[in-house]
Amino acid sequence: MGSGIFSTAIKEKHRAPAGRGRGGDMAIQGFSGGRSSSESSSSVVVPVGLALDKAGLAPEDISFLFAGDLLGQSIATSFGVSAYGIPLLGMYGACSTCGEALALGAMSIAGGFADKVVCTTSSHFASAEKEFRFPLDYGNQRPLSACWTVTGSGAFVLGQDMFCSSGKARAQITGMTLGKIVDYGLKDSMNMGACMAPAAASTLEQHFTDFADKPEDFDKIITGDLGKVGQRVLIDLLRERGFDISEQHMDCGMEIYDGQTQDTHAGGSGCGCSAVTLSAFILKQLQEGSWKKVLFMPTGALLSKTSFNEGMSVPGIAHAVVIEAVS
Repeated sequence: MGSGIFSTAIKEKHRAPAGRGRGGDMAIQGFSGGRSSSESSSSVVVPVGLALDKAGLAPEDISFLFAGDLLGQSIATSFGVSAYGIPLLGMYGACSTCGEALALGAMSIAGGFADKVVCTTSSHFASAEKEFRFPLDYGNQRPLSACWTVTGSGAFVLGQDMFCSSGKARAQITGMTLGKIVDYGLKDSMNMGACMAPAAASTLEQHFTDFADKPEDFDKIITGDLGKVGQRVLIDLLRERGFDISEQHMDCGMEIYDGQTQDTHAGGSGCGCSAVTLSAFILKQLQEGSWKKVLFMPTGALLSKTSFNEGMSVPGIAHAVVIEAVS
C-alpha cells in the first residue's frame, strides 16, 4: 500500500491559471498579497493550514514538513510555515522540489519514520523574475522560449492510512525514481525547458528500465514545466532511446495557463506550477476515476543568479513519482 494524499492549492488573481490549473482553494489579490514586497508576499502563498484543515488534522498530528521554494535560503518557506511548529526539512530542487518533497515524504512513511507528513512548494512571479532574470521595472522583452513563473503553491498531506476524518485520500504514491543532475552545457536562462529536458529524459529512461514499465502503462506521463520547447526536446531524446511518450505526455507548464489568451509564451514554470496543477487537476482526475495511474515528474533548472552571471551552464534534474487512484 502506498502513501495516501490529501491536498490543497492556492494561486493569485492577477494572472490566475486559466488552463487546467484554474481550480484551487484560495486566491490572493495581485502580486503583493497585501504585503510590502513580492519577497514577503511569497510566504503568503504557502497553504499548509488549508491542507491540514481539509484533511481534518492539526499541526501536532504531523511528523515532518518537507518544503522549499525558489528564493535564496528558502525564505518563503521558513517565514510561511514557522507558526505551525512542525519539524521542518527544507529542500531545494528548483522547480522539481514538489517531486522531491513527495518522494522523501513517502519514503519517510514507508520506512516507519513518520505517520503523517506535509509536503509543500511555492513560487512567486515577481520575486522569481528578480531572483533569476530581471526586475519587472526593467521592462525587458521576453523571448518566446521563456516561461511565466506561477504565483501559487500546493500542499499535500501524506499518510499511511487511506482515510481520515475528512474522507478518503485523493490518490496514493506507489513508486518513485529519483533523478540525477544532467548538464548538456546550455546557458540560456530564458529557455529553461531545453535545459531541463535532458534530465527528464534521463529519469524517465531509468524509471522504464528499473520498473519494466512502458509509456502505455500510464494514463499520463506528466512533466513539471518544460513548456513547448522542452516538450519537443524530451520527446525527441526519448525516441532516440527507444521510448515514445508522445501520446501520454502532458506538461504542467503547458496546461496551467491558456497560452492563447494569457500570453505566457512557452508556458508556466516555478515550484508552484506542478504543485498547483497536481492538486487542482491531476489528483481530481485520479479521484474521479478518469485516470488510474500517472507518472508525475517535476523538472528543475539548477541555476542561481551567481552561476548565471559567472557564465556557468544550467544543469537540470527531475524526480518521478508514481501516483495511482485509491480503489
